[in-house]
Amino acid sequence: MTTLFTADDKAVLLDSKKRRYLIDLADDGEFHSHAGFVRHSDIIGQAEGCRVRSTKNGEYVVLRPTLEDFVIEMPRGAQVIYPKDLAPICMLADIGPGMRVFESGIGSGALSTTMLRYGAEIVGYEIREDFANRAKTNVRGFLGAEALDRYEVHIASSYDGIDLAHGTFDRVVLDLPEPWQVVPHAEHVLRAGGILLAYTPSITQAAQVREALKGKWIDGRTIEVLHRGWHIDGQAVRPDHRMVAHTGFLSVARFLGKPSAD
Repeated sequence: MTTLFTADDKAVLLDSKKRRYLIDLADDGEFHSHAGFVRHSDIIGQAEGCRVRSTKNGEYVVLRPTLEDFVIEMPRGAQVIYPKDLAPICMLADIGPGMRVFESGIGSGALSTTMLRYGAEIVGYEIREDFANRAKTNVRGFLGAEALDRYEVHIASSYDGIDLAHGTFDRVVLDLPEPWQVVPHAEHVLRAGGILLAYTPSITQAAQVREALKGKWIDGRTIEVLHRGWHIDGQAVRPDHRMVAHTGFLSVARFLGKPSAD
């Protein structure tokens, strides 16, 4: 069912050069750019896919933002993990409805939003209160206030440990400078067969993670995701001149569980 845009909805304005602009609609709001401005009232009450013109005759197609749109354009404090890594993270960590996830280093909340969209329940640790507040605002902004019922954020460092009062987790997902410091703590809260995944910018960090994932862990691996687009215009077909190559390494392993007592 097609619904009309209302005040407080998010919208993406797509211009003739495929540039995207994320806005929060308001009755008296205006979107300003080099092409003049568009009154939000010209969008409110219209259906997705409508076209509006700015005061300098710039044309925009108005769409509802996808998760990809939101992650790329979302307000942020910390750098976010981008869509090319978010989807593989959720696949490698097997994120799904009802999964209890411990996340540390939540930053601006791009990964949190993605895992919550997949149906996970998250307990997150973040050392900076401003980042934690930004993440919760972003989660609420895209998924709605009800998503916060599955999103519990603490101002804490996972390097110091993971509170056992949180219970047992199915998954541990880390975006930290030294995620190997968290591996011993994860072994106290992760269920047998559970998965730990660490996102690291450098291969030396990934190597240290993999060294920590020995003994009680199995099926360890590290991958890098490269994203190359293609130019297709009739019979003119070629790779794009630019590609999104390195962003980070994804290291993952499964926990064997604590040894049973004899």
